[in-house]
Amino acid sequence: MKTIVHKANTRGFANHGWLQANHSFSFASYQNRDRMHFGALRVLNDDVLEPKMGFGTHPHDNMEIITIPLKGVLKHRDSMHNSWESVMPGEVQVMSAGKGIQHSEINGSQDEYLSLFQIWIIPNKQNVEPRYDQKTFDAKARQNKLQTLVSSIEEDLDGTLKIHQDAKLSILDLDKDREFSYSLKSENHGVYVMLIHGKLKISDDVLETRDAIGISETKQFKVEAQADSSMLFIEVPMVF
Repeated sequence: MKTIVHKANTRGFANHGWLQANHSFSFASYQNRDRMHFGALRVLNDDVLEPKMGFGTHPHDNMEIITIPLKGVLKHRDSMHNSWESVMPGEVQVMSAGKGIQHSEINGSQDEYLSLFQIWIIPNKQNVEPRYDQKTFDAKARQNKLQTLVSSIEEDLDGTLKIHQDAKLSILDLDKDREFSYSLKSENHGVYVMLIHGKLKISDDVLETRDAIGISETKQFKVEAQADSSMLFIEVPMVF
């Protein structure tokens, strides 16, 4: 098993006043040749936005973009929709930028900060028709068992959002002193595990809140919770 650990305090950081951004991989002004991507996972940003602030209309193409609000209200509008869509904690949003799309994202609250993960995955098809979707997931369904949020558009897995890549995003809330074995789709895949909060052990590595570990060249690995923990699994092809 091959692993790479990214401690929370080693991520790129940008303070824009209205936006506090942590970058797991090179993004904007943060450039690190050792952190360009993990397989097909290109971006994992951990952002906090001030009330009423956000990103003005800007373009994307040929990227699968997944947004997971953790706290607050995200409002989204794009060139496929005229109205603002609200995305709340407990929901997940996906957008296939495909041949090109314009969108805007803002903190929809007047007085509460917005905290979210934004994830970019390199697609396996270019210049597809842009698409958008969002879905609510029951938090009870991930207590001590894996809840899959996102899967390949070519995979027959009900109840998940779809993207153009042989990838899988899942979340797990694991009670203290519980263990969980994660099985990969194939040995050509790797998993980037972001610890949302808590404390856990994988192999000989101990992770705390917002630490992450990339795992590859294995079929399965074990997670041990040393405190009540919530974790995000981003499984992607390592060669794409």
